[in-house]
Amino acid sequence: MLNYALLLHAAPYSHQAALSALRFADTVVANGHRMKTVFFYHDGVHNASALMAPPQDEVHLADGWKRLHREHGTELLVCVAAGLRRGLLDVGEASRHGAMSHSLEAPFELTGVGQLVDAMLTSDRMITFAP
Repeated sequence: MLNYALLLHAAPYSHQAALSALRFADTVVANGHRMKTVFFYHDGVHNASALMAPPQDEVHLADGWKRLHREHGTELLVCVAAGLRRGLLDVGEASRHGAMSHSLEAPFELTGVGQLVDAMLTSDRMITFAP
């Protein structure tokens, strides 16, 4: 069994990379491996938005990532710098910045790039999905 980590740079519904990353993650666990971490970086942070509401006939990417966490314990890490630049704030950051509301909820977690480095060091494979 191998431990995998993903680095996702692509925004949801803008590029095939976001859906491909979710499908890859599902395939990893279906084949008996562990999807340890997904790190959302640059425009990929939009995959963690709690405000996402795609049409019913489209894959709900945020729900897919949440399912992966719920069923397999996958860490869903969002780059805090990239997230704040793009308006993705958890409750703590919204309060700290005086924002009226938040747009990121558990199991997604704002974190620094140090967690990305840790994922690289503790995983057998790091796969990048980018536009």
